[in-house]
Amino acid sequence: MSSEAAIDWLGRGWLLVLAFTAAVLVVALLRRPCRRLFGAERAFQLWLLPPLAMLASQLPHAVEAPVVVLSPVVIAITSAVAALPAHAAASGAIDWRVLAMLAWVAGSVCSLVLAALVQQRYRRCLRGATAVPVSSSRWPVLRAVGTDVGPALVGAWRTRIVLPADFEQRYDASERMLILAHETAHARRHDGWWCLFAQLTAALFWFHPLAWWALAALRRDQELACDAAVLRDHGERRRSYANAMLKTQSGAFALPVGCAWSPRHPLTERIAMLKQSSPNRRRQGAGAVAGFALAIIVGGSVYAASAPPATHTSPPVAGAQYQLDMQVELSTDDGHKRHAETAAMALCTLPGKTATASVGGMTVEATAVPVDGQLRIDLAVGSNGTASLAHSRLRGALGQTLHAKGKGADGKQAYVIDITPQPGCPAQVLAEASPVRVTEHITNGTTRTAAESIARMAGWTLVNPDALGQGAVTLSFNDMPAGSALQRVADLAGVKVELEGKRVHFAPK
Repeated sequence: MSSEAAIDWLGRGWLLVLAFTAAVLVVALLRRPCRRLFGAERAFQLWLLPPLAMLASQLPHAVEAPVVVLSPVVIAITSAVAALPAHAAASGAIDWRVLAMLAWVAGSVCSLVLAALVQQRYRRCLRGATAVPVSSSRWPVLRAVGTDVGPALVGAWRTRIVLPADFEQRYDASERMLILAHETAHARRHDGWWCLFAQLTAALFWFHPLAWWALAALRRDQELACDAAVLRDHGERRRSYANAMLKTQSGAFALPVGCAWSPRHPLTERIAMLKQSSPNRRRQGAGAVAGFALAIIVGGSVYAASAPPATHTSPPVAGAQYQLDMQVELSTDDGHKRHAETAAMALCTLPGKTATASVGGMTVEATAVPVDGQLRIDLAVGSNGTASLAHSRLRGALGQTLHAKGKGADGKQAYVIDITPQPGCPAQVLAEASPVRVTEHITNGTTRTAAESIARMAGWTLVNPDALGQGAVTLSFNDMPAGSALQRVADLAGVKVELEGKRVHFAPK
């Protein structure tokens, strides 16, 4: 698993966590007032906000402009390649982001496995259950062999209503009717699917304390909403409904996917709700409108907040020259060994013109087009000597790093490209600063020694060579301008080159 995939995965995962947290806090704040104003059924619908917010956080923000075909003109190219043996590339330390992603996935899998085991344990208690003919129910009704199983709704896609073995002896006729109405209301409202989705969400956010609180709170609100649905049709039998609750034993077995009608849910809260009058249609309608408005506000706010931060740079100007600073990583797998290469280049181009470079057997074509205050970069990558190219379209502000990755037409070469556009063409200025051209191969050198060697050839003085550090590099320069070669070394060290006459100064980027 590559570190780039882990970075993308964690970035989206972090947005999910923030969206989920914000939505659950909104639900926690509003569930009780909403229940008093609009009823328990409307209050339960607040739990639509977390999945809505999670979905909004993952929606794309970039808007692609129409494709424009432009004539190709190459202005300037500077490049260098650092070849890395396959065993050296593979022996690097594992990125902490990969470890974090693996830990997240492992925790989610463990949570799901535990929930599945608990569900299977409950299903084992249904062995030997017999069917009960109930004409008022569209769903199968089973009588368990034990008195500590049920009443309950079990499952999501194969929903069944389970009654305890002493159902007829424990409850009178009115109580039996109300219990069956309660479980039927669960099935009609698809509460089994709600439980399944809630359990999956809790497993996804297993490390988040709010996830487990939300799971328990959703189950409580689910029971209250189902009670309200029953009382809407049988409001005159509130006393019988309360007696049925008091006669129900505490569930001996947990039920992750299903609804157990037992005092596992706060009994005092459910009985207290029986004393309240059901909201009229006007209040229920007002609750539906308020819920719809709240969903739009929460979803829109999360979508806006998840947009990539704007880079405060000057907008592109039509007719100006741009420099596209690129960091390219190539990997080739021929079935026997893996070869990895990295390259840095600066492509100078005019708007609408295509700059082309060859890197490690692949061709990179980039076209910069100003669009609505930003710069759109049409990128095409393919193997040398072939007409088949992989296309990407990037868009962002000057100074913002854009990311593209994919595979070549043959499927054997993979590439990762980071592009940072900037105004003007400082690389071209640096390349023309000295007539000296460098042809040199540096193996297992350092960024500082490489820069000092290039400076000696060009007759320059390095003012602060310590800024380059001692990072290990393997570089090949083939008749490259000295300024371009020095810029390549500076890119590897993460600094920029400032040239004053014969004096070279390195500054942070």
